[in-house]
Amino acid sequence: MRLKEQYKTEIAPAMMKKFGYKSVMQIPRLEKIVVNVGCGEARDNPKVMEAILGDIAKITGQKAVVCKAKKSVANFKLREGMPIGAKVTLRGDRMYQFVERLFNAALPRVRDFRGISPNGFDGRGNYSFGLKDQLIFPEIDYDKIDKVRGMDISFVTTAKTDEESRELLTLMGAPFAR
Repeated sequence: MRLKEQYKTEIAPAMMKKFGYKSVMQIPRLEKIVVNVGCGEARDNPKVMEAILGDIAKITGQKAVVCKAKKSVANFKLREGMPIGAKVTLRGDRMYQFVERLFNAALPRVRDFRGISPNGFDGRGNYSFGLKDQLIFPEIDYDKIDKVRGMDISFVTTAKTDEESRELLTLMGAPFAR
C-alpha cells in the first residue's frame, strides 16, 4: 500500500518535472497488470489446471480465469474450447501490492539476478517480461508444487512512449538491467 501513496507524493511530481506536463492528468500511471500462465499439458490432465489456478491465486491474491483455445489445431491435438492457460488481471490496491511484492521480495530471490530486461517495451508504453518459475514468490511452498512453471507479467500504463513508461516503472522500483 505504500507504493500508492508514494506515487502521489514522489513519483507523480518527479514525472511532472522531468517531462514538463502541464496537467496532472498527463502523468502516466499504472492501469493494470496481467499475470498469465500458459499450459499446453492441461488438455490431457485436468488436475494440472487446478494446480495452476491455485498457484496464481496464492501469488496474486485473486482468483484466476481459465483461458480456452479459440481455434482447433490438429498438430497440437487441440480442439476449440479446451483449457490451455490461466490469467489474472490486477487493478487498484491489489495491483500496487503485487508490484511491491514482485520488485522487493520475489525478483531479488532469482538466482544470478542482474535486473529485468529493458527490451520488453512495446512502443506504446506497456512492458512485459517472463519468469521461468513460480518458486521465487514467497507464497509458493516448494514441497506443494507438482511442476515448475513460468509466467508472463504485463504492465499496462497510460504512458504514450516507452521512455515515460520506463521512468514510471523505475520510480516504482523496477530493477532494470544496466
